[in-house]
Amino acid sequence: MPRTSHKPRKRFGQNFLKNQIIIDDIIRVIAPRADDLMVEIGPGLGALTTPLARLLTTLHVIELDRDIVAQLREQHAGGRLVIHEGDALKFDFASLGNNLRVVGNLPYNISTPLLFHLTAHIGSLRDIHAMLQKEVVERMVAAPDTPAYGRLSVALQYRFDMEKVLDVGPEAFYPQPKVDSAVIRMTPRLSIEPRAHDEAVFARVVTAAFSQRRKTLRNTLRNMLEREDFEALNINPAARAETLSVSDFVRITNRLHERPPAA
Repeated sequence: MPRTSHKPRKRFGQNFLKNQIIIDDIIRVIAPRADDLMVEIGPGLGALTTPLARLLTTLHVIELDRDIVAQLREQHAGGRLVIHEGDALKFDFASLGNNLRVVGNLPYNISTPLLFHLTAHIGSLRDIHAMLQKEVVERMVAAPDTPAYGRLSVALQYRFDMEKVLDVGPEAFYPQPKVDSAVIRMTPRLSIEPRAHDEAVFARVVTAAFSQRRKTLRNTLRNMLEREDFEALNINPAARAETLSVSDFVRITNRLHERPPAA
């Protein structure tokens, strides 16, 4: 672990990566090239920052903790690091340019909203390599009709190809979290078929369908679909949301988008 007097802060969800073998493995799966446009979220004590900065012409980092920002400025003065002090949840990733590579050990307390924030900038992204709570990663890559499959699975699988690339135990961090972690690779899907005609409607359908997991689609989507809609879509209204594929949710969305308004 880097020498520092910094005390991890729970309000920032700080657990600092310290295991050199894991650090090397993460750098290997990221496979950075010198001219990559890359931004690291939450550099912390620099476990990934330092090796990445050696390999890249320029590395952007986003950090909220003022003490860590001060340390980074001291350690990388006149170097290749561009520091953006602020909240990653409010950061405009598109402002850095296109073909952006995002990396980071994401704070687990804000990981889900941060993933959705990154999704809003998907047009600027080349890929994401993120360390997350293992349970969250399993939800992200889950298949239909499995316990982990849910809103997060559908929303992200519609937009990204995803692969868990590394498991990481609690002992790799200081302080040790109470959960296992994993690194996931997310690559924006270049061709989405079928495509939702209205992504806002798609988001509402998915959210409503999973709002009460034990209830049937007849109940959760009762304000959206009529009996004839289920029949036209060939979807069983007595089924639950977790039995539907991503393309099923797209078909529901497009049915609502194309359906003529009620008299």
